[in-house]
Amino acid sequence: MIEIRDLTKAYDGRRVVDGLAFRVEPGRVTGFLGPNGAGKSTTLRMVLGLDRPTAGAALVDGRPYAALERPLCRVGALLDAQALHPGRTAAGHLRWIAASHALPARRVGEVLALVGLAEVADRRIRTFSLGMRQRLGVAAALLGDPAALLLDEPVNGLDAEGVRWIRELLRRLAGEGRAVLVSSHLMAEMAVTADHLVVIGRGRLLADTSTAGFLERHGRRRVRVRAVDPAALAALLAATHPDAVPVPGGGAFDVPDADPGRLGALAAEHRVALIELTATHDSLEEAFLRMTADAVEYRAVTA
Repeated sequence: MIEIRDLTKAYDGRRVVDGLAFRVEPGRVTGFLGPNGAGKSTTLRMVLGLDRPTAGAALVDGRPYAALERPLCRVGALLDAQALHPGRTAAGHLRWIAASHALPARRVGEVLALVGLAEVADRRIRTFSLGMRQRLGVAAALLGDPAALLLDEPVNGLDAEGVRWIRELLRRLAGEGRAVLVSSHLMAEMAVTADHLVVIGRGRLLADTSTAGFLERHGRRRVRVRAVDPAALAALLAATHPDAVPVPGGGAFDVPDADPGRLGALAAEHRVALIELTATHDSLEEAFLRMTADAVEYRAVTA
């Protein structure tokens, strides 16, 4: 288990992580979300002992990373897929990591096969695409067969097949009882991968809940309705649901917090023939953007 206890990190008096506290439980994928500059990468670096906390603690199985014996066998990490020696081969890169923990040489071949790089094991890393480097980074994280994994943007640079592969891999690893923490900006991917979400903004905890619970609390329900006669539908909604929002192009309307059965009955009562009546819910991206709107630090100005 990974545990963050009242973690704080300050640079020049500015707190980039501010009293953060949460746990990454085994057996599930935890999505670590937040706007740019929220403190996600700094938090991951403190878990791995790369940054020293100003206050609080980041623990793996109750101990700081630096106090772990053979830490690669306890927690595997991918923080920067570009941080690789370009002159080494894929197998050579993994062999020196394995040697540092006295891991058997056969483990190198096993993880290369697992991530789909067995056929390019002897190629120089300088020839690798970003997606191939991501796969090699995942292989390094899995080299010690750790019980916990921390991955920062693991799908960056992967093609569609690679994205599906990493999704299935993470869920399988969690299913084996490992604690998996994944930082990502791809909300659609987190929606189908993460069982649990930890959301931070400006270094502070905003949410620590299941993915379904986050959507239930921060997402909005609505009914999309479309009629044979859009003008008749518009007049009916203006009188009965003034909060209905026109959908650009097509004559449909989104009616917030409406009951589709009652809306359909209302249309039938007023002889408005419907061709669409669909109950929908905010996507994770929509719910996340609404929830973190006040925590965005770098906001572009629309021309």
